[in-house]
Amino acid sequence: MKYEEYENAFSAARLNKYLYACEGSKDKALKLYRLNIKLCQKLYGVLNVFEIVLRNAVHEHYKRYFSNPDWIKAQLSEGGMLSLAPKKDEAAFIIQNLLDSGKYSPDRVVSSLSFGFWTHLFTKHPFSKGGKSILNIFPNKSKPLGQRVIFNELMRIKAFRNRIAHHEPICFDQTGFVDTVYARSNYMLILRYLFFLGYKESQILYGLDVQPDAIFNKIDSIAKMNIHE
Repeated sequence: MKYEEYENAFSAARLNKYLYACEGSKDKALKLYRLNIKLCQKLYGVLNVFEIVLRNAVHEHYKRYFSNPDWIKAQLSEGGMLSLAPKKDEAAFIIQNLLDSGKYSPDRVVSSLSFGFWTHLFTKHPFSKGGKSILNIFPNKSKPLGQRVIFNELMRIKAFRNRIAHHEPICFDQTGFVDTVYARSNYMLILRYLFFLGYKESQILYGLDVQPDAIFNKIDSIAKMNIHE
């Protein structure tokens, strides 16, 4: 396919970002576009693992803390941990839909809730109402890290996840030039939190084709070509 055909398929506005970053080279722009897709595929796999591990760790923690496997539904009641939580309406909507369909179970609720629901459990109100105990899910965390820092870093991961999910580029710096610092730093942050949760990268990601280093290096090579040409 010619560049113009790709442009018609993906839109000029989308490809123009890559064309600008590659200083007008259509060949490099298309190569970078494909590399960005491949990088997103790799990192979305890592994010998928992290999201599942995080939500299950939180769920198991509060099952024990509240002595109730159905703690999400119970804590939505007035005065409960989730009664004033940022994502309480999402939880209430999902629970009601599952009840109406006759498919309700605590496990279905857990699997249906968004990543945003789980990250917002680290905000001040649910953190306090949950006995400030949620940080116990991170047996390997750095001791100085508190609720606010952890929430902010989880929100950073969430924003990165959403960028990938919405098919946005992750191969540029803030000025629109080719750069992998943003993607690399978020990847390392995800690995760091998997370690905090008690998992080694080599074990939790074993057998998964999610190693992005080769793609990072190919993107960096395009950046170097732009500088030296």
